[in-house]
Amino acid sequence: MKNSVTTDWNLLLSSKCSVKTLNKFAAGEASTKGVTTCFANTEQAGEFRKLVRNHGTIYARRLTRKALRYRGLMK
Repeated sequence: MKNSVTTDWNLLLSSKCSVKTLNKFAAGEASTKGVTTCFANTEQAGEFRKLVRNHGTIYARRLTRKALRYRGLMK
């Protein structure tokens, strides 16, 4: 990893709807644009964009799977 930017997973996983959306993203069923659109005009939007901007889509999916598994939220 090039920088020490961390992601606020508590913010991203704060609602049931966002957990469903991130599960789809982690499984490859939702695109980055689709998730960004779903999170539009919320606090999660900026955090998700920062995640993808810093790590890229492929690594962001991997990090999302890891975060969901760690919290027991992965389907």
